[in-house]
Amino acid sequence: MKDHLGAGTREQGLSRADAMRALHDDYAAVLTRFVAGLTHEGTVAEDVVAETLLRAWKHPEVLQRPEAGLRAWLFTVARNLVIDDWRSAHHRWERPSAELPDHVAPDPAERILDSWLVAEAMATLTPEHRGVITRAYFGGEDTETIAGALGIPAGTVKSRLHYGLRALRLALEENGVSRP
Repeated sequence: MKDHLGAGTREQGLSRADAMRALHDDYAAVLTRFVAGLTHEGTVAEDVVAETLLRAWKHPEVLQRPEAGLRAWLFTVARNLVIDDWRSAHHRWERPSAELPDHVAPDPAERILDSWLVAEAMATLTPEHRGVITRAYFGGEDTETIAGALGIPAGTVKSRLHYGLRALRLALEENGVSRP
């Protein structure tokens, strides 16, 4: 182990940031292997190591420990984080799946709420924007058909669609609806 950790940090005049970089360089890989062996999940291991090093950052007195004490502290914190994750509700109830389901039946209540949100947002649009959006998306009409029915150029229909959808998106976001 390098001499820059523990008591050597003060003697060499390393800043706290430099000491933390050295701590990461010296322990991140070995901690990741240790945690990956416990969890069998690489991304979880990386998260646990990051949290372990963050806790070391929050407790700079750890760097003043002898090398064996520092190493024991880091491994204990990592192990405790893994145990806390195992005991958490998400670990007990969430089951990872390699595949997404082919078809998820929509919840009728969600469909009703979604339609209310869209209707409310549509009501905020100008009649011109609402008209072209309704014909295009709910009526299935193309640009030329809408232009002919309304007696306006196709370019105007496209413009109204563009700005109407933009206003619709903004109205939905203001109501707390966000993109998935």
